[in-house]
Amino acid sequence: MPRRPRHWPNLVGLIIPSLRNALYAETIQGISDVLQRHGLHLMISDSGYSLEREEALISAYLSQRPCGLILHNTTHTEAARHLLQDAGVPCVETGNLTTQPIDMAVSYSNREAGRAMADHLLSRGYRRFGFASLPVSGNERLRERRDGFFEGLRVAGIEIDPAMVLEVDEGLENGSRALAELMRRDTSVQALFLAGDVLAAGAILECTRRGLRVPEDIAIAGSDDNELMQQSVPPITTVRFPRYRIGVRSAELIVARQEEARTQSLAEDLGFEIVPRGST
Repeated sequence: MPRRPRHWPNLVGLIIPSLRNALYAETIQGISDVLQRHGLHLMISDSGYSLEREEALISAYLSQRPCGLILHNTTHTEAARHLLQDAGVPCVETGNLTTQPIDMAVSYSNREAGRAMADHLLSRGYRRFGFASLPVSGNERLRERRDGFFEGLRVAGIEIDPAMVLEVDEGLENGSRALAELMRRDTSVQALFLAGDVLAAGAILECTRRGLRVPEDIAIAGSDDNELMQQSVPPITTVRFPRYRIGVRSAELIVARQEEARTQSLAEDLGFEIVPRGST
């Protein structure tokens, strides 16, 4: 990756899947904190979970001659990959760990996070499971988390019933609906992994409405560890990702590239943490 010309603007572009998702705020803050110290400015756009939209945004950003791009995605159209490779602009991918970054990657393994949650729930003695998430089409991060969860169960000799896998839209109400539907499909289900904390919080609220005890009647686990997880009754077991540190490190790599070229790709794994709480 060649060193950028000194006359390029002091702009860094960030493309995230959704501006509505508050989870990206910590990463944005980490990026901004670093860039401000170095006199760089951040531009933010959302792709709407569309690879074609991301490609169009990449093209638009590159026309502004930025000094770097940060993409919360590791799956791209072939045209987008070629645009980035040909432009020679420092690029950091986040959101999932990839062994073949376009340039640089800073993230965690969603697949390993899913496996770790399966291990946690199995260690608590649960054997009948349900899973719910936002739609995984076009969302490699959720797909990897889901598949890792299934793999973790499979190692223990448990094959999840396809009928107990549900895709819903985001929101507390849909978390409530997910719990209701999965319990309707299998009244003996013991534990649900909802790959999104808002969904998990909605499921907890539905348990309260139904008079179900958590975790005695059914265990609930989420992922992302937003504030809802700690304040829920009971507090919700979740997967914690280092979102702020990912933002900081991504920006640090962009800044470092302004001073020196790098010829090899770089992928940094910042890991994750299972946070056991009262819901499991």
